Amino acid sequence: MDALLSVVQYFVNLGASVMLPIVIFIVAIALGTPLGKAVKSGLSIGIGFVGIGLIVNFMLTNLSPAAQAMSANFGISMSVIDIGWPGMSPMTWASRIALVAIPVAIVVNLVMLALKMTRVVNIDIWNIWHFAFTGAIVDIATGSYTLGIIAVCIHAAFAYKIGDWFAPTVNRYFGLEGIAMPHGTTGWFAPISVFVDFVIDKIPGIRDIDFNPTHLQKRFGTICTPSVMGAIMGIIIGVLAGYDVRGILTLAIQMSAVIVLMPVVVKYIMNGLLPISEVARKRLQNKFNESRFFIGLDCALLLGDPVVVTASLLFIPITILVAAIVPGNIILPFGDLPTIGFFIAMAVGVHGGNLFRTLITGCIVMFMTIWISNQTMVWQTQLASNAGQLTDAAAKVAALDQGGSPVTYIITQILTLQNIGGLLAIGAFYLICVAFTIVWSRKQYKEWDEETAKENSQD
Repeated sequence: MDALLSVVQYFVNLGASVMLPIVIFIVAIALGTPLGKAVKSGLSIGIGFVGIGLIVNFMLTNLSPAAQAMSANFGISMSVIDIGWPGMSPMTWASRIALVAIPVAIVVNLVMLALKMTRVVNIDIWNIWHFAFTGAIVDIATGSYTLGIIAVCIHAAFAYKIGDWFAPTVNRYFGLEGIAMPHGTTGWFAPISVFVDFVIDKIPGIRDIDFNPTHLQKRFGTICTPSVMGAIMGIIIGVLAGYDVRGILTLAIQMSAVIVLMPVVVKYIMNGLLPISEVARKRLQNKFNESRFFIGLDCALLLGDPVVVTASLLFIPITILVAAIVPGNIILPFGDLPTIGFFIAMAVGVHGGNLFRTLITGCIVMFMTIWISNQTMVWQTQLASNAGQLTDAAAKVAALDQGGSPVTYIITQILTLQNIGGLLAIGAFYLICVAFTIVWSRKQYKEWDEETAKENSQD
């Protein structure tokens, strides 16, 4: 058993940019893909993830100092720095539940597929760390390893259902045919966008507001192209950070580069995934009487959308302002700022690219995320301590990504009842959003089926 866990640990330590290409290569060969195409697909995916990593690190290097400068300029003083998912994921993988979480999540997926409870075939092994995080936090909060494993199962099952519910959006808006996103960040907050859409549609005047970069580009031309929008965002952030002219212009060019280059690297991932996903779907459909299946992948694929990138840049200053008004908050958003796109990517699709509605959803999402992360900070700190990452006994650790997950919070609070008021508030609101999502998703599938039938009749 120890030898098997050591092999799994070694595999995990390779990182997403190496692990996923290997997984894709193995899946491709198992599906009967020629060796050359399987190798090419794996390499293309690896190149894409390396590219995304370079861009995210580039953003972190250049935006983090700006974020700190903005905080200082606004007089915001917070004692705990958000370490982001790059800091939290290694700590999670070091927990006693993490390695078991991989086979557990795979078994849950297989059981749900066999029982026809999901159409998602998840191959995003790296992001099982999201499920493992919930299990690790429950383990720490309750002292029960068994409850931790059960929490992994619940989290995984819900993730696959999220993938099902929002597959029409991934396919219709983002154009990712046969793909789903059972992802533990963008997935958890997607139901909130459905509820926000419902509410806004009931408000005369407000429901007609549509800040869509695509529409604006048609109306105003060059000024609304992605590169120009990126430069404008860079200028705004630089001004709020109090940079001099040189610093502002440098940041403007850097952000323009980010918004242009992100779709380029995402394209490499798509070039590697689409042939494999198509073969996998056909094999599954033939075996299960033409049922529709989706390949579960990382929501990094959604970051190539210009509206997602634009919203991500806008939310850098907005998130800091939101942090200043969250009651009792002591966490300074930092490590997750360059990856805010993961939090609001699906909302962009739900809102049909409407930046106005995305901003409303995003503000709610970030408020909730920051508040929850404050509530789970003691367990996050213990997770870091267990991983040997704390040298100061008085230090505190927190991350917005996963640390602010409503799913983790609700499960943990049900088991511990430490904050009944918070459980009732977050739990009730989130369950309402999920209920709306289930109804909304059925409508989306119906519309999608009608579109497909119409296209087939025209062929």
